[in-house]
Amino acid sequence: MHDELLTIGRFARRCRLSVKQLRHYDETGLLAPVHVDAATGYRYYAPEQARDALTIALLREMDLPLAVIAGALAAEPAHRAEILRAERDRLAERISRDRARVGMLERLAAGGLPGYEVTWGREPERRLAVVRAVCDPAGIGETVGACVGRLLPALGAAGVAWRPPLWGRYPLDLAEGMEIALGAQVPQGEDTPGPEYETLPGGPVAETVHIGPYAQLPLAYHALLAAVHERGLRPLAPAREAYLVGPAEAPQEELTTRLVIPVEETPTRKNAA
Repeated sequence: MHDELLTIGRFARRCRLSVKQLRHYDETGLLAPVHVDAATGYRYYAPEQARDALTIALLREMDLPLAVIAGALAAEPAHRAEILRAERDRLAERISRDRARVGMLERLAAGGLPGYEVTWGREPERRLAVVRAVCDPAGIGETVGACVGRLLPALGAAGVAWRPPLWGRYPLDLAEGMEIALGAQVPQGEDTPGPEYETLPGGPVAETVHIGPYAQLPLAYHALLAAVHERGLRPLAPAREAYLVGPAEAPQEELTTRLVIPVEETPTRKNAA
């Protein structure tokens, strides 16, 4: 039988894998040898296993997790295509995030930390018609777009008069499964059936304006929160974004977003005063 099979070393060379990789794939159940010698523990592979081994090597080169590869190898062709398309979408999302990071690094390399003007004032109480959603940090952009698609038709159907701009409401700590909201300002006391309403309280705030892609908003938040802490103040949730110039009105480089963070004095600062 051994004359028909390949030793692990020969099989590894044939499939452009290392012996260490093949042993790992065996231990994880991804690609088991067809025979293991009981006396020596030597592994032997059949030539027809080369296709699976080469497929594993190809998919690992694309950084697919071993569990996903195992599922794809075991699946029927139609389901395998679904698995690979899902991984394609995951990769495309990661590439999009990486491009945004590249853009921020280029901006930082060209001019250091951007010089945002942080101003201090008082924000009025605002009555908003809102839609809510749960998302992860990486999905904020897509989720906000979906919220716009839900909110504006709901306002139109209910005949609610609202005043631009649209407002985003976010937690200060971005985390998996966080709740966000998108709202439109409506008159105080508005209670027309249909939309959900909430009131954002007024009070002291720090604010700045970001011009550019939404993916570079972290630069503005960095400047804003740094200024808040340098003044000995405590930022309060939720952070608010007013979309003064949106994607339907201008290219990415000209999008204009007002960032507002409520603040209060810390106990240390109060005592010092």
